[in-house]
Amino acid sequence: MKQILLAALCTTLLSPAAISAEQTAIFAGGCFWCIEKDFEHVNGVTDVVSGYTGGSLKNPTYRNHSGHREAVKITYDDTKVSYDQLLDIFWRTVDPTDDGGQFCDRGYAYSTAVYAVDGDQLAGAQVSKKAAAEALGQPIATEIAMASFWTDSEGYHQDYYKKNPIRYKYYRYRCGRNQRVEALWGDQAYKGVNHGS
Repeated sequence: MKQILLAALCTTLLSPAAISAEQTAIFAGGCFWCIEKDFEHVNGVTDVVSGYTGGSLKNPTYRNHSGHREAVKITYDDTKVSYDQLLDIFWRTVDPTDDGGQFCDRGYAYSTAVYAVDGDQLAGAQVSKKAAAEALGQPIATEIAMASFWTDSEGYHQDYYKKNPIRYKYYRYRCGRNQRVEALWGDQAYKGVNHGS
């Protein structure tokens, strides 16, 4: 009897539904401190890791990430939040019309992109980008591409907003991130961006 119960428990725990609940999304939205904070407050998101993507350099660091964008890898439970919902939040936490960076951070490393981990995400991101352009009535500069991701190996930038809350809040305010998102998106701006600034 114990073996039957154990087998049933293992089957339940390892069922495709249980395994498929954890998914990954990768977004570049300017400073990874800000994107990390914005998404860690989303119900269903279980982890957000700062890192780099889009370039060919292996194991980039903050001082050496030429050709890469600052990005976050989001782990989420798709029974609580969908990829489409995360995309909607992403668009409303950035200025996707700016092709030269984000807010006070300029250059390719701070430009926006959605990095899909599979064909379904790629197709979903394209549809979502079109909807964002229609919502704003403006062209969207955000690139959509297949994913690659390198975690911030130095560890300094991970959870920066938690480890250095005063410096983080000052940076975010001085950079004008919340102000620009709210000016661009109005009532559609993701309200989580002001969660503790």
